[in-house]
Amino acid sequence: MSTKVLFITPPFTQLNTPYPATAYLKGYLNTLGVSSHQADLGLEVMLRLFSREGLSQAFELAEEQGLDYSDNVQRMIRMKPAYLQTIETVIDFLQDKNPTLAYHIAEGNFLPQAERFSQLDDVDWAFGSMGLRDKARYLSTLYLEDLGDLITEAIDPHFGFSRYAEQLGMSASTFDGMEAALQEPVSLIDALLLEVLEEKIRAFDPASVALSIPFPGNLYGGLRCGQYLKARYPGLKVWMGGGYPNTELRTLKDPRIFDYVDFITLDDGEAPVRLLLEHLDGHRTLKELKRTFVRVDGEVRQFNNPSVKDVAQRDVGTPDYADLPLGDYLSVIEVANPMHRLWSDGRWNKLTLAHGCYWGKCTFCDISLDYIGRYEPITAAMLCDRIEEIMAKTGTNGFHFVDEAAPPALMRDLALEILRRGLIVVWWTNIRFESNFTADLCRLLRASGCIAISGGLEVASDRLLGLIKKGVTVAQVARVTHHLTQSGIMVHAYLMYGYPTQTAQETVDSLEMVRQLFEEGVLQSGFWHRFAMTAHSPVGLNPAAFGVQRTDLSLAPFANNEVEYEDPLGVDHAAFSEGLRKSLFNYMHGIGFDMPLDKWFDFEIPATTIPENYIRQQLLEEPPLAYKKHQRIVWIGAQPDLQDAEEEGFVELVFSGKKEDFAMELPLEFGEWVAGLLTQVSYDQPLNRLQVIWEDYEATMGDFEDLVESEVWEILREQGLLIF
Repeated sequence: MSTKVLFITPPFTQLNTPYPATAYLKGYLNTLGVSSHQADLGLEVMLRLFSREGLSQAFELAEEQGLDYSDNVQRMIRMKPAYLQTIETVIDFLQDKNPTLAYHIAEGNFLPQAERFSQLDDVDWAFGSMGLRDKARYLSTLYLEDLGDLITEAIDPHFGFSRYAEQLGMSASTFDGMEAALQEPVSLIDALLLEVLEEKIRAFDPASVALSIPFPGNLYGGLRCGQYLKARYPGLKVWMGGGYPNTELRTLKDPRIFDYVDFITLDDGEAPVRLLLEHLDGHRTLKELKRTFVRVDGEVRQFNNPSVKDVAQRDVGTPDYADLPLGDYLSVIEVANPMHRLWSDGRWNKLTLAHGCYWGKCTFCDISLDYIGRYEPITAAMLCDRIEEIMAKTGTNGFHFVDEAAPPALMRDLALEILRRGLIVVWWTNIRFESNFTADLCRLLRASGCIAISGGLEVASDRLLGLIKKGVTVAQVARVTHHLTQSGIMVHAYLMYGYPTQTAQETVDSLEMVRQLFEEGVLQSGFWHRFAMTAHSPVGLNPAAFGVQRTDLSLAPFANNEVEYEDPLGVDHAAFSEGLRKSLFNYMHGIGFDMPLDKWFDFEIPATTIPENYIRQQLLEEPPLAYKKHQRIVWIGAQPDLQDAEEEGFVELVFSGKKEDFAMELPLEFGEWVAGLLTQVSYDQPLNRLQVIWEDYEATMGDFEDLVESEVWEILREQGLLIF
């Protein structure tokens, strides 16, 4: 029996984990009883290429062409036997199927080495005590990147490990370049892609094929698939959705893309997919489709059925990773950036805490689009149900919550629900560095399995943060990152430069802020992004309000997202790129803090105006917790054993922590009250307001202020008595 739809992710996204869009939609169709399958063609093509057979083909092509290759590629061609001998064992190792190979790889004489291994000078320093297997994975990553350089230079200039023909899709105002590339003879990568696609069509016999295009680098591969299907299976309907059309193709006018696909859907896929499948079954007309582009009489038309609402988050179902070869993904390591390592190392189940962004005000962000602008959370209990279901099906407990900005209250409730259910979960997500992330909330998140947080510091300038409407200050960010770091959660900061009206002085001052944050140890990872104005952001929709002018007001016939503009200040922001990158690389490795900022640049920069110890002073000036009756109180430690003390009238509370025991000897009545308190406010109980405890203490024991100033209270707070 044929399947209703085959969801495909074309090359290339990530090597270590599947991109989740197809799993989300398959999970939704499960709730409707609609049959579907999915395939990650990027992974499968990569595995065929990086096999003895695939690599043999690549070397043969390179040798046949006999071009004037670089010294690097010529050396690799000479080492062909060594690459063919090692490739399959290295892939097995990166799939965790052959872990003992780490000993061989880490010795340094097993892998053939080309230009990428010039980065090895600092490998021992970079890894330190990180371990043999991590070092071996890093060396294996360099080995694959060397082979990637060979393929790019000698076989297919469009190749990239996490993208394919990305430049063809990025800011493609016309379809001309893409169409010209699609008329070229198929490359080796294309041939492998179409070979895998044919196998999937024969295996699943789909009634339609849906292409998930999350990034510009997936567009070429997706359209190659569409081109093949149109030629070989003309009766098969092909449609496309994902992050790329959602942002780039909202004003699509060029009908030529419909030579390769029949439909293009926008935004959340659940409702459009359901209506489209009903249309393909003959139960709905074109006019009843939702947020769907179609070519009608040679022109692009969009149909958007207003009578059908989007599917509520509680009804979208649990992401389903069936069909995907989860054991075949590769864990690679990039040393330079700890957060980038999370992206590339290990397999993460993707899940969303809440649809959209609860803040929804940042002026650089596409807040006018549905995926950000429509905020809709679900309950912690439902999230944990989905977590447990995914863990049962995949056998893995790592989760990346892919929210634009995870809401603190929901994170708190989720953490408590994870603890109540006794789940072992490892997770990370993206947040706003807002003041609700107190030291106690961060400790709770860490106890539930949170290992890392990323968030937007952006321009690290209070004036520009105000212009961006980020809703935070640099001092506030410093305190939140301190709370996270102190609790054991790694912190990554998204950094931005080149925002409209940003001066050279503000860029230098932002760098100084970043330097101090790393020096104080409250940031462990970061990345500088050059600002790009997008058409769907407040600054893109009304640039004049931000002191700049659009240089072209016309809409391109194909992709429209990045907006060209003129900043009257005329700062050459591109000139700062390399200095910002180099300085950050050093700061992440704990060095370079004493180097003057101007040493990172090859041109003159203004001196910073930020006081030398600004960040340290902000951390020292953080006010202590002020107790208020409306606050919540929870105990996340172990319940104590109540034992008789040697001294009459006293009782001993013995706490058995995971590392060691500790005990408190207290007067009998007070000790029993403390034991009762910890039972009452335990994480496995409903959240209690501090008011209940406050009033009970004053009714039975004395002044609550005396309690919170006591050594007993201080010890309990250290051991896991949290106040939110």
